[in-house]
Amino acid sequence: MTVLCDLVDDVAVVSFNRPERHNAINDEMSRAWRDALLWAIESDDVACILLCGEGPSFSSGRDTTELGRRSAGQSDHSFVEKAQALRIATLDAAKPIVAAVQGHTVGGACEIALSADIRIAADDLRMATPEVRYGLVADTGATQLITMLAGPARAKWMLMSGEPIDAATALAWGLVDWVVDPADLRSVAMDRCRLLAAAPPDASRTAKSLVDGVWRDTVRRGMRAELAAQTALFAGAEYQELKAARAAKAGDP
Repeated sequence: MTVLCDLVDDVAVVSFNRPERHNAINDEMSRAWRDALLWAIESDDVACILLCGEGPSFSSGRDTTELGRRSAGQSDHSFVEKAQALRIATLDAAKPIVAAVQGHTVGGACEIALSADIRIAADDLRMATPEVRYGLVADTGATQLITMLAGPARAKWMLMSGEPIDAATALAWGLVDWVVDPADLRSVAMDRCRLLAAAPPDASRTAKSLVDGVWRDTVRRGMRAELAAQTALFAGAEYQELKAARAAKAGDP
C-alpha cells in the first residue's frame, strides 16, 4: 500500500508509504492519498488529522519519472485543477490538520505540509520548492502560503532559486512551528493531535474558521493565478526544452 491510513484515539493518521523512494508521489500514490485524506476530512469518527511519511522523508514530491505525464485525454489544466481541488479541500477542512515532516519535504509534498494548520518538523528537514528548475512554478498554493507565512522576499528566494532550507531556517521563517529529534517526531505530533482532538469541537472549528477568514480568499485567488500560469508554462518552449534535455540525459528514446 502506497498510503497508510489508521484511526488512533480519534486521530486519522494518513501517511505516505513508499519509503524506498523517499515517498516520491506517483499517480497511484496520488489517488490513494486523495481517497484517504477525503475520508479523514469527511468522517465523523475523526476529530483531528495527522499527515506524515514513512521512512527517512515526508516526501520528495512528484515522482520525476512521471513529471508531465498525463492519462489519455487529460489536459495540463485539468491535471493541475484536480490537484488544487484536493489542496482546497485540505485548507477548507473544519477539523484541525497537523503535518509531521522529516527529511525531504519537496515540491507538491511541501505544499501538502503548508496546507496543514500546524507543522512539526524533525531536525533533519530539507524543505524545498524546486519546480523552477523544471521550467515550472509551484501550483497548489505554495506561492501564496509561503508568502503568508514567511514573507515575500523569502517566498521569492524559495520559489525562484529552488534551494532547500533546513529545519532551523524553516522554524525561524515560520514555515514550521516546532522542531524535534527525528526519533520523537511521531510521538510529539500525536501528542499535539490528541490535544486538538480533545477540544470542544464547535469552539475549535469556530476558532479555526475565524483565523482562516483572514487569508482564505487571498489564497484562493492566488491559486487560480497559479493554475493559469502553470498551464501556460507546461505549453511553453522553455519547459519543453528542459523536458527533452532530461529525457536525453536519461537515455530515453
